[in-house]
Amino acid sequence: QEIYHLAAQSSAALSWEDPRRTYEINIFGQLNLLESLLKSQVEASVLITASGEVYGKVSPEQVPITEDYSLRPDSPYAVSKAAQDLLGYQYYSAYKMRILRTRSFNHTGPGQSPAFVCSDLARQIAQIEAGRHRPVIQVGNLEPKRDFTDVRDVVRAYIELIRKGRPEQPYNVCSGRAYAIGEILEMLLAMSEKRIEVEVTQDRFRPSDLPILLGDNRRIREDTGWSPAISMEKSLRDLLDYWRAKGSDS
Repeated sequence: QEIYHLAAQSSAALSWEDPRRTYEINIFGQLNLLESLLKSQVEASVLITASGEVYGKVSPEQVPITEDYSLRPDSPYAVSKAAQDLLGYQYYSAYKMRILRTRSFNHTGPGQSPAFVCSDLARQIAQIEAGRHRPVIQVGNLEPKRDFTDVRDVVRAYIELIRKGRPEQPYNVCSGRAYAIGEILEMLLAMSEKRIEVEVTQDRFRPSDLPILLGDNRRIREDTGWSPAISMEKSLRDLLDYWRAKGSDS
């Protein structure tokens, strides 16, 4: 059997507002799953998803980040994901459960919640195009650089990992290329014929924002043969088209 444990409070921004709920869902939710499997003696391969944010603040000289880099989580969300990673290893080590651990960097694509930056920007542009908002897009900090992978590539990575991965090792799931949020905004704006102003608002800034997250994906490439296939431009265009198609529902 294959179990993909993806249930989580997955927003770093929301984790600052309610850290307790983030810990309850992410840490204890996973603990409940692993304990249930252990007590029922169900034999299964389990994939759990941590985050590239578990590595915390790194300098440009320290990227791309390999799986050997120390964990220094810098938000309640990242702390919860580091705990999930370590909990997964403990159950593998103590009980020989086949648990595969990913450290997934940012991903995006059609269908993503507007709680995440790419989808939020695409949704605002689609609403402006539809005449539902004035031609001004509100943004937060545009300087952080993030390693984005299309969600469809991420799904392929998870399937390959649960079947070919080694439970003793964590795996970065990432593209190996970082984009500043400002670059993402520029790409999305270039896909629209509307003239849209950009307004930076302080309430969209996080208490702590990592300057750069850029992963090294050599381990997953070597162990599974996986590699990302969908370009950032296609991910963003498909995401923008998703919100355009949503129309009044967005």
